Amino acid sequence: MVFASVRRLFSAGYRVFFLAAGLFAIVSMALWLGWFAAQVYGLNTDPFQHMTAPYLWHAHEMIFGYGSAAIAGFLLTAAPNWTNSRGAPARFFVIASAIWFLGRLVMWAAPGLSAGVVALVDLTFVPIIAVSIAAMLLKRFNPRQFLIVVVIALFWVGNLFMHLDWLGLVEQSADAGIRIGLLALAALIQILGGRVTPAFTRNAMVRTGRDDNLPRTPMPLAVISILTAIVAVLAYIVGLPEYVVGALCLLAGVTGLARLALWQGLWTRGQPILWTLHLSYGLNGLGLIALGAAFLGLGSEVGALHLLGIGGVAGMTISVMSRAAIGHSGRPLIAPAPVALAYALVPVAAAVRYAATVMPGLYEMAILVSGGLWLLAFCLYVVGLWRVFFGQRYRENAA
Repeated sequence: MVFASVRRLFSAGYRVFFLAAGLFAIVSMALWLGWFAAQVYGLNTDPFQHMTAPYLWHAHEMIFGYGSAAIAGFLLTAAPNWTNSRGAPARFFVIASAIWFLGRLVMWAAPGLSAGVVALVDLTFVPIIAVSIAAMLLKRFNPRQFLIVVVIALFWVGNLFMHLDWLGLVEQSADAGIRIGLLALAALIQILGGRVTPAFTRNAMVRTGRDDNLPRTPMPLAVISILTAIVAVLAYIVGLPEYVVGALCLLAGVTGLARLALWQGLWTRGQPILWTLHLSYGLNGLGLIALGAAFLGLGSEVGALHLLGIGGVAGMTISVMSRAAIGHSGRPLIAPAPVALAYALVPVAAAVRYAATVMPGLYEMAILVSGGLWLLAFCLYVVGLWRVFFGQRYRENAA
């Protein structure tokens, strides 16, 4: 039985990578909070001596560790449906997940390893996923779909920037890499979240017999919100002035929120598996606006990065991962109670972490509380979907 469960785990991207993302979200945050609490309360920090500069390790692993697993799980599940092709075989998932896991290990032990080895291992995973996705998309070429591969490449460039700094080849490029990676994830949400949120809402409304006031997706708003988000990443990579990047982020965020206003979000308030998509897409837009304002000298950049990273990226990924896992496992599209609670905890964690930057007197406590909420949310996500990751498809169980 155990062997069969493990075989099922490596049979699909939504199983192995969505579970990996959830477990890593717990482990990496626990390690970060352990180091932070040790600093705050003057405790022994020897267990964390193998970490790279802790804040850089934390940022890198949240963006390029957790983020890459979430991307891989979604695209390796969705691309075969988009192209009507067979998904990757089990051996691919075994090898790819092993490479991802090895990347997490070398990043933890980076100070004791060659920076070149660390870079080589950590930079390998995303290209493998990108090539696999590109091969499927080329079978039924669609420029809109292929734009996703371009954004994944930009995401990888952010990771490259961080390693170039650690290799001593480009000074102070690690901080730029954080921002490039996070902006690339925000751009992916503008694309994919902007596609699935109104579509899933429309489908749910039609199933209830409603045929008026359905979500609307005007093409001009979609094009502006997506292209400005992507160009913002490119602008940051080539080193354009921050006021240019800021203006692009502001425009991407405002147009994203304008799109959201047309998607009938209030109708979803009784359905957690839907309202979480709307809320997360909205927080992604607010995060882009806050970051754009920070680039223009208004507000806290650190607060904006966390609003975007927790509220937008983590919120949307946990929403999409859970829905895709439930749907592809053949189960009814209803979030289990633990997962629905997780949906609510992530935006609260984002708000508390943002508050830490505007209320200095509560800084340490707010970070610890925010991290605790994150841990609880992802524990609920993993527990609530454990049978989905390891179990048979629902219809197989019912047969």
